[in-house]
Amino acid sequence: MSNIIYIGYEFKVSPLQPGVEILIAELGYAGFESFVETENGVTAYIQKEEWHGDILDDIQILESDEFDISFEFNEIEQTNWNEEWEKNFSPIVVDDVCAVRAPFHDKFDTQYDIIIEPKMSFGTGHHETTHMMIEHILKNDFTNKSVLDMGCGTGVLAILAEMKGAKPIDAVDYDNWCYLNSLENVERNNCEHITVIEGDASVLQNKKYDVIIANINRNILLQDLKTYASCLNENGTLFLSGFYNDDIPTIQAECEKYLLKFEEKLERNNWVALKFLN
Repeated sequence: MSNIIYIGYEFKVSPLQPGVEILIAELGYAGFESFVETENGVTAYIQKEEWHGDILDDIQILESDEFDISFEFNEIEQTNWNEEWEKNFSPIVVDDVCAVRAPFHDKFDTQYDIIIEPKMSFGTGHHETTHMMIEHILKNDFTNKSVLDMGCGTGVLAILAEMKGAKPIDAVDYDNWCYLNSLENVERNNCEHITVIEGDASVLQNKKYDVIIANINRNILLQDLKTYASCLNENGTLFLSGFYNDDIPTIQAECEKYLLKFEEKLERNNWVALKFLN
């Protein structure tokens, strides 16, 4: 894939939140594939062949008086992503139990050792939401549980779920980069019970799970919660993240429509990860 050309947009956003969250959601619908949050905003990538000069015309937040957003863009030839990640990707350890590292990092003396080569996918464990979802998985029983990892990114949460005894597992993402990267990482970690699927909530028809993990943008969660609830087995567990503390009443109200009961909250830097029971 080294010959693919990407257009990279560097957005500066003020105030950062919820500006960045809204911008990412709108750019995703416009065809942007991958996002890296920065100190001042977000970097967004789209394949050059999918790009056109009017690509931002329907991005409504750019017209909003509530946010000050500026941007620059340029072509990026995707050639040395591994080298870039090696420079910028540091390993993490969660609760002294689970390490998430790249292939070029030394192995940690932890119970769970996950090797991720993230490339352009989201979900290295560094973001607060992924970190908290790892915490949730570590704290809960996954033995022989059927699991859905929705918006799987790198596949890190699905991989940890299998390491904790879950099977079978579906890892789903609409982003082709994430789909391909999850396939690589599933193989890299010798997982045998994970099926990686490219698509959105529409691929979940007639599927049932004991546990659903969804670390996605708030608006997508609200849109798809009805589907998740219909896919959850009796006495099933739903873990949600990708939103802020202020969003909890909205998320919880939507969950309660489908008789999902709030159980637990984790919080890091105003990001939250919630546990609901069916």
